[in-house]
Amino acid sequence: MSIPSAVLFDVDGVLVDSYPAYRRIWRRWATLRHLDPDLVWSQTHGRRPVDTIAVVAPHLDVDAEYRLVREIMAAEGDAFPVYPEAAAVLSLLDGQPWGVVTSGRTPTVRQRLRAGGLPDPPVLVDSGQVRRGKPSPEGYLRAARLLDTPAANCLVIEDAPAGIEAARRAGMTVVAVRTTHPADELTGAHHRVDTLGETIPLLTDWLNGTRPARRERRLRAGGIVPPRC
Repeated sequence: MSIPSAVLFDVDGVLVDSYPAYRRIWRRWATLRHLDPDLVWSQTHGRRPVDTIAVVAPHLDVDAEYRLVREIMAAEGDAFPVYPEAAAVLSLLDGQPWGVVTSGRTPTVRQRLRAGGLPDPPVLVDSGQVRRGKPSPEGYLRAARLLDTPAANCLVIEDAPAGIEAARRAGMTVVAVRTTHPADELTGAHHRVDTLGETIPLLTDWLNGTRPARRERRLRAGGIVPPRC
């Protein structure tokens, strides 16, 4: 009997093209607080907003500043489109266990996915469900438990170094999409592609493979080769 395999996605930079809007949001907040916008931006990738604020402005009240960030975000309106390939990618997962692990909040994530015509994830682990955000593996491990799937049988699609580290620490295989970071910052991933659409052959290989509970993973050009029972 084969053991179920699951696919887990980050949201921002993977399913939702949110980075242009987020860059404006964080630049605006940094300017209001007399901080270096580039330094602030460098600390946002793959992190919960509260963690970013705590790192770049430890002298400020995190909760109050997070409320301000969300007010600035609300002014962005509909500036958070899904990637064009997202619907085709998720259509591969009909009947398969999948979910998202995000540094955002559930209502916001669902609103953006629905606005882009995407389905609600069967499992959604957001920033409020973990004590520590990425690069801690806590979110990915929680998603695996909720899907009743061993961590070793989870394939993760990520775009940021912190998310890649989180998934690797959870014992999962990681595919990085080069949507927000250059290739040399994504070397922790098992495989790298340019766009979300290019993950389709990898997802197909993963979902068609038979995977024992403990095994080694090998990568080949163009696909993931799962050992057979």
